[in-house]
Amino acid sequence: MATAYIVDAVRTAGGKRGGRLAGVHPVDLAAKSLDALMERTGVDPNAIDDVVMGCVSQAGQQAMQVGRNAVLASKHLPQSTPAVTIDRQCGSSQQAIQFAAQAVMSGTQDAVIAAGIESMSRVPMGSNATFHMKEGLGHYKSPGLEEKYPNVMFSQFMGAEMIVKKHGFSKDDLNQFAFESHKRAIAATNAGAFENEIVPVTVETPEGEEQHTVDEGIRFDATLEGIASVKLIQEGGSVTAASASQICDGSSGALVVSEGYLKQHNLTPMARIHNLTVTAGDPVIMLEEPLFATDKALERAGLSINDIDLYEVNEAFAPVPLAWLKHTGADPDKLNVNGGAIALGHPLGASGTKLMSTLVHALKARGKKYGLQTMCEGGGVANVTIVESL
Repeated sequence: MATAYIVDAVRTAGGKRGGRLAGVHPVDLAAKSLDALMERTGVDPNAIDDVVMGCVSQAGQQAMQVGRNAVLASKHLPQSTPAVTIDRQCGSSQQAIQFAAQAVMSGTQDAVIAAGIESMSRVPMGSNATFHMKEGLGHYKSPGLEEKYPNVMFSQFMGAEMIVKKHGFSKDDLNQFAFESHKRAIAATNAGAFENEIVPVTVETPEGEEQHTVDEGIRFDATLEGIASVKLIQEGGSVTAASASQICDGSSGALVVSEGYLKQHNLTPMARIHNLTVTAGDPVIMLEEPLFATDKALERAGLSINDIDLYEVNEAFAPVPLAWLKHTGADPDKLNVNGGAIALGHPLGASGTKLMSTLVHALKARGKKYGLQTMCEGGGVANVTIVESL
């Protein structure tokens, strides 16, 4: 089978809700990552076969095929570049990587950009459903779905609490994990670990134009006591806003190419894509599927968890990576080494290629070989992507 390679991967620094990136239209924010890939790799923009863009809330400013609109708004990609927008919930742009890799591995395309966008400031989470409900245009839960799952309101918050109870975690466990996320993100930022992956974005501030290059969600003054003082999301639960991912604005992208394209354009890849897996399970507990998807991915790849040098497990809620660690027996020192979404933010549709950007750059910086990325996703779905650093 043909091989797919990641030439480069980039992301914008995260912006808080209503923060430094809130003044940037999501189409233009997405175009920033597309243009950065063209500028950094030096490839001919006319040679890009497709752009696969992940986006969850495809409404308002992210409606009308935001992937195609980002291509049209970019400085470098010609209007002849096709694009498609996909929604696999939080794993949308991780699925974009997998679709791009599958296109390359099939031999039908040679150079595909996988990317993601979410401006959660401008397009609130779930607004593509809630606005229609408020207008009396119906609910996404059909009679057939109600028959199979009677009186069930699918909820990620409920799923997170179910994981806490199932795996026996305490509120203190979640708070400690959240604190560690901030500590690692602070250390990575201070050490310049993100400099090679972050695309600067010009933003307007009261002091004038500035370059946004630091993840805005990191609490540089975080304390365990402060995290522990945050109120619960649900009465009687364990998860708080401090032990959950931050609402975030951002875009990201990765250039995926064939071996022939590498040779033809004299490119040096960052990583080889080693395994692509997606599975689905219980849509009610919803967020637990990365555990079982990881089992399947490792089996298919012929690897053990100890063969993997670094893991990126999306911190949608602290109990998700904690349950993943408990289930897999993975080394916690290899997990989200530069912090995760609790500190850095979770820009929904952009998080897949965002995490991949961090993963491949971290592997290169540490001289490590294998990296594994996984995400919990709405509906009880999970993607796993294993890469080999080159």
